[in-house]
Amino acid sequence: MKSQKNGKVYVGSTEKEPQDRVREHNQGSNTWSKYNGPFILKYFEKYHCKRDVLNRESFYKTGIGKQVKYAIVEKININIGD
Repeated sequence: MKSQKNGKVYVGSTEKEPQDRVREHNQGSNTWSKYNGPFILKYFEKYHCKRDVLNRESFYKTGIGKQVKYAIVEKININIGD
């Protein structure tokens, strides 16, 4: 998800539908979301194995992973759910 307020990109995992999770964040479901929203869904990946999900989420929070994350978000010029 990308913040429409400040351009920050959020990475997280959920067992819910991605659009539902974005809606929760946009309703201020936690402190970070409350101060950085509203958000738009730019990109998501689907996995069948929880371990793979957590590994990918951890990767996106590393130095090189952050570069990859921002490259993906900037390259994809669509908003999912519009």
